[in-house]
Amino acid sequence: MSSSRFQSLSDEQWERIEPLLPSNEGRRGRPFHNDRRVVEGIVYRYRTGIPWRELPRKPFGPWQTVWKRHRRYAGDGTWDRVLQALLAQADAESKIDWTVSIDATINRGHQHATNTTRPEQDTGGTSESHESA
Repeated sequence: MSSSRFQSLSDEQWERIEPLLPSNEGRRGRPFHNDRRVVEGIVYRYRTGIPWRELPRKPFGPWQTVWKRHRRYAGDGTWDRVLQALLAQADAESKIDWTVSIDATINRGHQHATNTTRPEQDTGGTSESHESA
């Protein structure tokens, strides 16, 4: 792993992800350059929580490129396929514990906690106390 504070993925991690990303074959327009740089920018943005426009240009390139690629990959299902493939690899290597915990806690709100009106239902209050005699 590089000593750069902007690099999040190790070489081993990138080798697993790279073949799962779409290629430039048959794609019109400008070909993708340096997929790792863009993916690192996406990871950095989500790790830090910064707005897209504040993404450092020097390590990741123009923020618009990183944003467009993320949007394209999200729209065409690339990220879903990458996640499925990585989970399948991790499961095959017994690196995932599929233990599930289910909680059946029920929290009830007070009858007046809702913002709906129920004129036919008695809510316990009386309007007679507010009427003049």
